[in-house]
Amino acid sequence: MRKALRAGLLGMILASVVAAPSPARAEIRVGIVNSLTGPVSAIGVPYAKGYAAAALGTPEVAGQKIVTIAMDDRSDPTVAAQVGRKLIEEEHVDVLVGSAAAPASYALYAVAAEAKVPLVYAANGAVEGERGAWEITIPQPPALMIQAVTEYMAAHQLGTVAFIGFNDAWGDSVFQGLRASADPAGIKIIDDERYARTDTSVTPQVLKMIARRPAAIMTGGAGAPAALPHLALAERGWKGPVFSSHAIVNNDIVRIAGKSLEGVIAPTGPVVVADQLADDNPLKAAAATYRKLYQQANHDTQLDPFAAYAYDSMLVLHDALARVLKAGGKPGTPEFRAALREALSTTKDVVGTEAIYNFTPGQRTGVDSRSRVLVTLKNGAWVLVK
Repeated sequence: MRKALRAGLLGMILASVVAAPSPARAEIRVGIVNSLTGPVSAIGVPYAKGYAAAALGTPEVAGQKIVTIAMDDRSDPTVAAQVGRKLIEEEHVDVLVGSAAAPASYALYAVAAEAKVPLVYAANGAVEGERGAWEITIPQPPALMIQAVTEYMAAHQLGTVAFIGFNDAWGDSVFQGLRASADPAGIKIIDDERYARTDTSVTPQVLKMIARRPAAIMTGGAGAPAALPHLALAERGWKGPVFSSHAIVNNDIVRIAGKSLEGVIAPTGPVVVADQLADDNPLKAAAATYRKLYQQANHDTQLDPFAAYAYDSMLVLHDALARVLKAGGKPGTPEFRAALREALSTTKDVVGTEAIYNFTPGQRTGVDSRSRVLVTLKNGAWVLVK
């Protein structure tokens, strides 16, 4: 069943591959690296659905066909680098999009930058400084999102917090975001516990956190393994407030964690609660368009915020492609890729489902506080915290 689902998702976004493209061609080749198998597949499968919605909505740009070639990195950074190189060297893509998690995305970017192929990060993560000149990242940076959490903690006089997250780049990003905004808000971090994505238990870490008697607990996981701390906290009878990052807002995590996730408060993009937004919010209309395309492309009514990141990645890419093509750019050439890199870094007022995107040269993220809301899980559904 799951194999059939993966095959179907790939079929939605995988276009025909042509042999040995000429230096300039009448098509744009986009390489997508995604995690359809492995521990990150809880995020990667929704991403595939978002790409499918985008492909349905925009099959061509400025009269040129978009040929999309998708490959599975199996949630492995080494594989992500390998398939990224294959897409560049054998499929001659003009741009890469992916992956579903920070570790794989970092590995993918190293290949893209070496080959001078622009990369649109669909997951969190960014390479700062001149080394990151060939990429932009779509999701809200952890620091921006977690600032909303610490503001809430401060408003509710929660003066101490214990943290538990992955022992990798994503866990570090969440913790750094927490640390950056906790001190100014007068909140003390009294514990920093970590675990691997492949771990099956975090009971020792949870016991240590509870023993420190924090006013609140913050988790920093993503995908299915993000459920572990919440399950362990419930098993140990923790009754205090629990917060998390936007990576927790995922249908698979809700299914796995069940009632242990009830009441968690997390930041997320507005698309999750689009129907609860004010009518004059421009993201509400964009979310409505996305919802229609998502349902048509996937025959699925259960939306997921990670699919929206994939969809927005393509919206931003399509906008940049249109500007390069209108300026006379020829796909399949080094000049086209360089021009596309510049166009991506000068994106202005692209209205997506998660944010209104604005990039400037040297800036890896293009979102502001309009891209975040706080939600809580009530009876298995995400509800806007007003």
